[in-house]
Amino acid sequence: MRNKENTSSKIITVLPLGKDLGWNSFYFIGIGGIGMSAIARYFSTHGKQVGGYDKTPSEITNTLEELGAKIHFDDGINNIPTSFLNPEETIVVYTPAISENNIELRYFLENNFTVLKRSEILGKITESTFCLAVAGTHGKTTTSAILGHIMTAVNATSFLGGIAENYNSNLILGATEITVVEADEFDRSFLKLSPNVACVTSMDADHLDIYGDAESLHASFDAFAHKVSDTLIVAKGLPLKGLTYAINEVADYEALHLKIENGKYIFDVKTPSSEIKNIEFHLPGQHNVMNALAALAMADVYGISLESIKKHLSTFKGVKRRFSYKIKTADFVLIDDYAHHPTAINAVENSIREMYPNEKVLVVFQPHLFSRTKDFMYDFASTLSKFEEVLLLPIYPAREKPIVGVNSEMLLQKITSKHKRITKKNNLVKDIKNSSAKIVVMLGAGNIGEMINEVTSQLLKTLENDI
Repeated sequence: MRNKENTSSKIITVLPLGKDLGWNSFYFIGIGGIGMSAIARYFSTHGKQVGGYDKTPSEITNTLEELGAKIHFDDGINNIPTSFLNPEETIVVYTPAISENNIELRYFLENNFTVLKRSEILGKITESTFCLAVAGTHGKTTTSAILGHIMTAVNATSFLGGIAENYNSNLILGATEITVVEADEFDRSFLKLSPNVACVTSMDADHLDIYGDAESLHASFDAFAHKVSDTLIVAKGLPLKGLTYAINEVADYEALHLKIENGKYIFDVKTPSSEIKNIEFHLPGQHNVMNALAALAMADVYGISLESIKKHLSTFKGVKRRFSYKIKTADFVLIDDYAHHPTAINAVENSIREMYPNEKVLVVFQPHLFSRTKDFMYDFASTLSKFEEVLLLPIYPAREKPIVGVNSEMLLQKITSKHKRITKKNNLVKDIKNSSAKIVVMLGAGNIGEMINEVTSQLLKTLENDI
């Protein structure tokens, strides 16, 4: 915990990142991933040699290549630049989303390279920094982005799981003493971190393909909580011991007198030792107020002044694919969101009803993973049935092989909305145009995040022609 008036003092002496790991060359398998690319970008900006493989080019890989990274998109040993083929000089980082049959990964494992998961390299980074870590099955990307924005006041470096609108990046580049990181529960990755201050936003059952059951997931969060060296902050009601935060409930950090004015939230916050009034925050939905409150609590514990926190909350623009407006006119609204779990979809639906209480809403949903669809089939059906119209895309498999009998058609049967149907990428724009809904929201964690750009472009042309 830091003194309020001494937020710029040095916390820990560290060597420049990368040098203390003993390597100057880093090769990333799955370099285009949102979490992987942030680390690759960090090393690249610190003068390290960076290269890697991914399945397809993207805006993220283009940015990395502009920084000098050597990237290719065909899995094969002959495609690896020779400058990365010395096991004495190169450290290899891979994402768990990469198949164990990946040719390049197998080559590096069989030829005495140091090979680390993304979580392990991030763990090594946090060992030598004062680390503020954000965990939770929902909300961690937005919360860590808010916190990263606040912590620019002390020149922190933040590794994010989404593109922060203020910086158009998943990396907020600062100095090497303080880090903000997402503590990802997938594959128990967050147990590799060394957090000084941490929060847990939620512990809903998820990733049951990894954990098996909710009890194992909760046990993993409990293990993470015990790794926190200074202060743990938790949403009130979670079965963990720490400082609590809540809206209009008794907690260590309370958001009070919440109201909406001119499309933004205004609220007060009571901390364990103080109070600050009339905080302005522009993201819709009370779940985002909770995210802002969690970030405020972490920054307050660290020692950032409440006035500085208030200023940064008022200027936070959000995270791409988190209730992102792609089209916003008086007659038509298109919203893009990463939500891929029933709890997250419920939060989006609540936000839409809060902002547009009298409007008909069409949801376009791409289920993510066969296992998640199977595990939460009835929960998905229940929350999707809250929308007046539903369009379902085929399941995005990501790292999985199909499960017999699990498909979007099965989910569709259980949805009770009167207007519902299966759609495909090529028919999506046509199906949206055929709807009378004024509000359209596209949800999912798969390649629907890429589809949204083409859908936006085509719908904008239609709107222009209608003028």
